[in-house]
Amino acid sequence: MNIRSKKIKSVINIPGDKSISHRALMISSISNGVSVIHKFLFSKDSLATMECLKNLGVKIEIDDSRIKVFGNGLYSLKKYDDVLDAKNSGTTIRIMSGILSGSSFDSIIDGDESLRARPMDRIIKPLSLMGAGIYSLKKDKFAPLNISGRKLNSISYNMEIDSAQVKSCILFAGLYCDGITKIIENVKTRDHTERMINYFGGNIQIDKNVISIQRGEMEAREISIPGDISSASFFMVLASCIDGSELLIKDVGINETRTGIINVLRSMGADIEFINVHFNYFEEVCDIKVRGTSSLFGTLIEGDIIPTLIDEIPIICVLAAFAKGETIIKNIEELKYKESNRVKSIVDGFVKLGIEIYEFEDGIRIVGGGNIKGCEVNSYNDHRIAMAFMILSVLSGEDIKIINKSCVDISFPSFYEILNYILR
Repeated sequence: MNIRSKKIKSVINIPGDKSISHRALMISSISNGVSVIHKFLFSKDSLATMECLKNLGVKIEIDDSRIKVFGNGLYSLKKYDDVLDAKNSGTTIRIMSGILSGSSFDSIIDGDESLRARPMDRIIKPLSLMGAGIYSLKKDKFAPLNISGRKLNSISYNMEIDSAQVKSCILFAGLYCDGITKIIENVKTRDHTERMINYFGGNIQIDKNVISIQRGEMEAREISIPGDISSASFFMVLASCIDGSELLIKDVGINETRTGIINVLRSMGADIEFINVHFNYFEEVCDIKVRGTSSLFGTLIEGDIIPTLIDEIPIICVLAAFAKGETIIKNIEELKYKESNRVKSIVDGFVKLGIEIYEFEDGIRIVGGGNIKGCEVNSYNDHRIAMAFMILSVLSGEDIKIINKSCVDISFPSFYEILNYILR
């Protein structure tokens, strides 16, 4: 197998975390006072959340990478007479539904064709149990959603799907309830919402896998958003695969519910070092140093680690293609309900490229070390699929044409700019 031989020697900064950017806007909007958000991610997804909040009457000012959000409390949002557009953002439609359910007006929230194919029954069920008037305007419980704001009831809810979006939706709705709403997680998912609500003074308690929340006003805060580890993962894999390379990625968030990618990279022989570890407001941050090696090998990825790296599966598959031996990834049914069916997107592309890959009931098996051939592959308008194939193209040296490669703007508008800087 041919692997790019020119070493990478670079220092880069990664844009702000997408998950935290969404939540920072939402929480600031329903807090009291002026919140200041530094290093906000100006991607299509996070801007969809901003536009929805502006349409609901929230004043938001942009000054370079700094944002001011003028919040007026839990019940300050105003009815929007048109349809709220979440565009391609599952985070926007699912988490905003929790806020809209507790508001005092009716709303319709919708998205693009891709978002309309993603299941919404996972939030409709718990919100309905809380007394929300929420239903799908399309059969089979997909967007658009009609939401009638009502007084909500607290519930105790055992998570049926290990999803941070569903959990966050319930937590936001819980801010509008009388009594204590409890969420019981089977597997801990990313906890940015819990950390941020606590930082803004919300009434939230965490006891192992049980999260309790109740009504309570929050106060404006200043925050700085760390670099997105999901975005950094593409360059971590790139540098790891090229022997002798050194890449330093500055100020990356290393929340323990997001570092599954680091554990997997290390289990496959990658040389990853954390430098200057510290807390940035409520999130742990560090510089990540990656040293390339020729000794990468396959591994087994399954179980509780999956929710901590669900967004990184596409780029892990690229790493697997260049590692020695087999990599088996199990328990990834949830990957079928992302911006695309990512299992299908990966398998279809890898088969065309000549990479040995096999799909089974809830996972995939990849045999690394084979020859890769240039061809045209489909991103299926999925940002993480497009970026994974671009890294694969760079590593293999093959001409891989990616259909709609510009869809990376959904989460990482500067992806190609940073990639070109690293490869200069």
